[in-house]
Amino acid sequence: MSLSILRTVADLRDRVQTWRRAGERVAVVPTMGALHEGHLSLVRAGRERAERVIVTLFVNPKQFNNASDLAAYPRTEADDAAKLAPFGVDVLFAPGVEEMYGNGFATTVSVSGVSEGLCGAHRPGHFDGVATVVSKLLLQSGADCALFGEKDYQQLLVVRRLVADLNIPTEIIGCPTVREADGLALSSRNVRLTPEERRKAPAIANVLRETAERLASGMMAAPALEAARSALEAAGFDRVEYFDLRDAETLLPIERVDQPARLLAAAWLGETRLIDNLPVIPLGN
Repeated sequence: MSLSILRTVADLRDRVQTWRRAGERVAVVPTMGALHEGHLSLVRAGRERAERVIVTLFVNPKQFNNASDLAAYPRTEADDAAKLAPFGVDVLFAPGVEEMYGNGFATTVSVSGVSEGLCGAHRPGHFDGVATVVSKLLLQSGADCALFGEKDYQQLLVVRRLVADLNIPTEIIGCPTVREADGLALSSRNVRLTPEERRKAPAIANVLRETAERLASGMMAAPALEAARSALEAAGFDRVEYFDLRDAETLLPIERVDQPARLLAAAWLGETRLIDNLPVIPLGN
């Protein structure tokens, strides 16, 4: 069966209703397009869990706090559809802004706690935009499960919190970060790196890995994180937004690894902002 491209909520719900009558499970993979292997790994995970897979493609203006960043975000629907075709995706849901945020739209979903600090501190309003559009996509699709990558770890926790709080009956599944051979986490923004910046970019993953090893061995957070920021600057990053150790569930800062933890970083190379993270597990656990 060929990939269907649907653009209205009514058409999407009609299609899902047909699947429901046949007793089929539905998985959804929310994206903003510019698909890469990281997205396709989510599609494969969805196919393992459900008979039907929906991929959504919507460049959500509400999660951008910078107009130039929104304008520069790649829009490659035809290429994305071609990449999805071999994976047995049933529907590409690609609504326009008017379909998602019609005349008089006045509702915002805001998640406190896990949305604060880290990317939330540096991108005001970003997670309100994420929470609002994800709530809509889950309700529009009525999916049994939704797949999100762990590269956007704070986003994953925001989505889990909103689903729990709003009683949305969709299982949220986090999938491992997919990386290039040199360790750089796949991202749609990587195409904006110059050749020289691309050469420097893997340092963020390398420094995360080295710092995670030190913290897992019992090193206190403050000196480890200070050394990590200095290492990124020495590797040629223009600015380190944050390099922090947080509780893996609450994202509250912690001083040492005596519980499941996450090491998270965001830094700039030229005009491109890179984010990455790794789990940190105490040695012996």
